[in-house]
Amino acid sequence: MSLLHFLLIYDHEQQKLVDQRDYGTQGDEAAQAYSEYERKHRDEKGIEIVLVGADSIETIRKTHAHYFEGDALDPFSELVAGAGR
Repeated sequence: MSLLHFLLIYDHEQQKLVDQRDYGTQGDEAAQAYSEYERKHRDEKGIEIVLVGADSIETIRKTHAHYFEGDALDPFSELVAGAGR
């Protein structure tokens, strides 16, 4: 299983993910893009640039749910709901 790279740009003021980029298995390209976005937004307070890797965007939506609208309330609710089974 290959590690997939995702760049997330979150605006804390708007409380929403404003951009999401998928770089697939291109780790070097993802790291370069991360650096470019960091430079581009360095003076913007409240903008958070995050580079994450996982097997799928669905995994990222679970492990970093606070960046995704609708998923931010309780990222562990699905796990807790399944625990009683």
